Parts: sequence; C-alpha cells; structure tokens
Amino acid sequence: MATAPTSLRTTAGNLCLGSAPDSWGVWFPEDDRQVPYTRFLDELAEAGYEWLELGPYGYLPTDPRQLRKELDARGLKVSGGTAFGALHRPEAWDEMLVHVCRVAELTAAAGAHHLVLIPPMYRDEKTGAFTESPVLTAEQWAGFGKAADRLGKLLLDDYDVRLVVHPHADSHIQTQPEIERLLNESDSRWTNLCLDTGHVAYGGGDNVDLIRRFGERVGYVHIKQMDPDVLARVAAEDLSFGEAVERGVCVSPPAGVPNPADVVCELSLLDAELFVIVEQDLYPCAPEVPLPIAVGTREHLAGCGLTGTRRPALKTPGDR
Repeated sequence: MATAPTSLRTTAGNLCLGSAPDSWGVWFPEDDRQVPYTRFLDELAEAGYEWLELGPYGYLPTDPRQLRKELDARGLKVSGGTAFGALHRPEAWDEMLVHVCRVAELTAAAGAHHLVLIPPMYRDEKTGAFTESPVLTAEQWAGFGKAADRLGKLLLDDYDVRLVVHPHADSHIQTQPEIERLLNESDSRWTNLCLDTGHVAYGGGDNVDLIRRFGERVGYVHIKQMDPDVLARVAAEDLSFGEAVERGVCVSPPAGVPNPADVVCELSLLDAELFVIVEQDLYPCAPEVPLPIAVGTREHLAGCGLTGTRRPALKTPGDR
C-alpha cells in the first residue's frame, strides 16, 4: 500500500462507493447467461452497497415508478446511468441521441445526475470479430470533442445530467494519448472523464498520472483491477476484450493493477466529491460467483477508506 501524504484525509471522505450490474456479469439488457435483475438488487444490498449504476438500459426496470419501488424496497440509490454512444459517426447522431436521452431521462427520474457514455467497441463483444477500423481518421478525430460537448450541453440543459466519457478496451478512447486528446479537445463545462481504472490499465495508461494531471476533469470513477499476466497475453495473442474477460483479466483487489489504495489516495486529494463505482467484468459467470466477490471487494476498499455512506455534492469540474 502506498504511503499517504500528510495532507491525505484519514478517510476518503470525498469519495462514495457503489457498484453496478457489470459486477454481477451483466453486459446486455437481456441475456440467458445473466442473473435476473431482482437477484442482482437483492445481492447488491446483501453485499453492503447502497449506491448503484443503472447498467445497460432495459436490464433494470425502465418505468421510473417500478424502478423506484424496487430500489426503495432494498434501501438502494442510483449514482448514474450508462449508455453506449458513437461520437465519431455524425450520420448516426440522431439514432444515438434517442437512446442516450432515454437513458438520461430515466437517470434523472431516479434522482441521479451523471451519464456514463461508453464509446462503442470496434470488436464484437461475443465473437471478437472486428466491426470497424480500430483507428479513427483525422476527420473523425476533428469532430470527436465537439460532438461530446454538444451532447454534454444538451444533457445538462435538458436533464440536469452531466456527461462523463468512459475509456474502454477495444474502443477509440482506450489509450492514455486518446484519453488526453479527448480532454484537450473538449470543454470541461460539458464533457468530463469517467476514470475507469481497469480500462486505463488495459490500454497501457497510468491512472495516478491521469489523476494528478487531469484531476479537475475527473467527474466519476469506475474502479477495477486487471491481471497483468492476462494483459500480456492480450497483447501477444491479439485477444478481444470479451476473450480477455473470459480468461479472467478482471480480478479482485488487491490482485491486479492498478493498486486501488494508490488510486483512492490520489482521488482523495481532489477538490471534488465523486462516486467510485466497482466494476469487475465477469460476463459470463455462474450465478453464485458475484456475491462473495462483491463482499470481498467492498471490504478491501473500505480498508482503503472508501465507503458508501455519503452522496457526493453536485459540483461540476468547471466549478472547482
């Protein structure tokens, strides 16, 4: 564990822990290899979590009244919503906007104020086949940050929901240079970063460096660890992310990289209150697998000073 600087809080009081359907092996709205949403919610509460991300739209109830009933019955609250969206395809803007706004509407109805936007993967999640080029053209890059800002402004104006873009394996925002380019070519009023510690590591990036240099742009966090041995095989064998997950690339703390204690230490120094959502990609997995992992992960992160007892204030990166 890293030695904390003298200015570090005795607990990470600016950070609020939650989890997500992803940690229960849920990647799709419907899939026969996923647990029913009622089991996910029951086990989330049993594992000691209070906050959750909505996950793929359609997995949890999309009727706000039914969703509220299910959450209230278990003492659960929503930290944010999740959507896939292609910012590099102008011709698909209208279709993407319909989906993202549907997620934003449900997110706002649930009392949450963050929308995690994940760039679509250029390899199929199940087969690993390439579906488009892994490299954006100069023209696509030129419009990426502007498209993010356009979407972020719309979400904030219409839904009081803040856009945080999520780097993802096998997507066009994966490596640290790609993350930095997005941040440098977008406006902090509208576009900020969902720092996913596992995906940053998967792309060869340095989470601590990103926090230190771009901390004012971190608006939300996904915390996970990757097995460095599996990461080496990903590079050597050109594995897709889906194949890597099946080989166990996502591991429980403190087994992988980055060290969660180092991440929590750096995040706790930021002048911001942040949700930190556990995501351990497990698709597909046996139904009995997620619960003990969720409990152990929560206990380990609590030892780092990270708990779920506070709701972060609505303080945008641009306000810091």
